Amino acid sequence: MDFFQSQETLTANEWILRAIVAFFFLLIVARILGQRAISQLRPLDFAIVLVIGNIIAHPLSDEQLGLKGSIITTIVLVVLYLIGIYVILKWPWFRKLITPSPITIVQNGEILHKGLKKARISIDVLLEELREEKIEDVKKVALAIWEADGKFSVFLDPKYEPLTPSTMQMETETFDFPKTIIKEGRILIDELSHTQKSEGWVVSRLESLYQAEVKNVLLATLDSKDTLKIFLYK
Repeated sequence: MDFFQSQETLTANEWILRAIVAFFFLLIVARILGQRAISQLRPLDFAIVLVIGNIIAHPLSDEQLGLKGSIITTIVLVVLYLIGIYVILKWPWFRKLITPSPITIVQNGEILHKGLKKARISIDVLLEELREEKIEDVKKVALAIWEADGKFSVFLDPKYEPLTPSTMQMETETFDFPKTIIKEGRILIDELSHTQKSEGWVVSRLESLYQAEVKNVLLATLDSKDTLKIFLYK
């Protein structure tokens, strides 16, 4: 267990042992901290990002530290990370051990206090998350789940869902994503070729519709109906 102690030099095996111990220790810490503390990152990602950043930074800022230990440790951690990803995909029981299960916070318009405690978030945080989803009333929420990456998944009660053409049984046109044909005063030839239009056609349309030249256009798009929309430099 000498690799635990402070030493002037370490062997390659001792560096590897240190990396393995640190990796699993950080996984345990990530689970204890809970989802809120590592919001946007899953425990496995949190551990690898945190430790690699520190490992590489130290020898770059301290001339007395060699790169050998940092390189060995980083390689070991990357291998452990890849193994962890493989194991998570292959064995569900390990996935549950590493990645916390989703926590139900709101169900049928009612706040579940047990869920709040388990996720370690307050009422204020819940209300903030709902406001970000443009929801002003908890009673409108059919289900709100606190995910493993610290994000909320919110589902409104069907009677509060906004109307869509589908619910009104209305026919809609097929989706049409316009092509960017001019960007920063320059015609994009490759994109223009997909529209079956020429540079002359673009120049002519710009002059007739907007009294503008290509060099004055910040952005221009063209859809399948030949609708040209432009944004000029201002």
